[in-house]
Amino acid sequence: MNRKPGKVATEKMAPSKGDVKRDADELNAILGKFLQTRGTVLDASVEAIAARIRTGGKVLAFGNGGSAAEAQHFAAELVNGLSRRGRPALPAIALTTDTSSLTAIGNDRGFAAVFSRQIEALGRPGDVALALTTSGASPNILEALKSARAAGLVTVVLTGEKGGAAAPLADFLLDVSSCATPRIQEAHLFLLHFLAEKLEGKA
Repeated sequence: MNRKPGKVATEKMAPSKGDVKRDADELNAILGKFLQTRGTVLDASVEAIAARIRTGGKVLAFGNGGSAAEAQHFAAELVNGLSRRGRPALPAIALTTDTSSLTAIGNDRGFAAVFSRQIEALGRPGDVALALTTSGASPNILEALKSARAAGLVTVVLTGEKGGAAAPLADFLLDVSSCATPRIQEAHLFLLHFLAEKLEGKA
């Protein structure tokens, strides 16, 4: 036989055009509903973050797993610039990238403290804590938001449907109407790009 290894498996795993369209339509519907129900909150969060940056504040972004990657992505867009490379850099730190701090805190204090401890060290009144959590229930996210509020930070939370336990800890709740982790994270990335683009023109 001259069958190439992996050929059959690849053909079986390839998504159909129908699958792609279904997922794209689902994401489009989620974003459409979000803009209808949370558009005012989104605009208000842009103004709040911009106001804090203009007065010397910074953004501290954090999340777990894919949301950790999105927190890092957002911080990079603010520091480097998303589309207006001639604009001043905007102060933002992803609390997901310092492996020495993350592992030291996780080892000595427990994983629930990996973000809250960094907020205690780095956060100041007038800063912004931006949390990403698909479930709204991760203990380290909840502890971080509690610490942020205690320290006088503004809290912006991007999460899934209804926000979970994180909802009451958010000054600005940006909850997308889905319980599917892939769609939530895709919607969050769209919203983070929107925030970054608007902040470039306002902060």
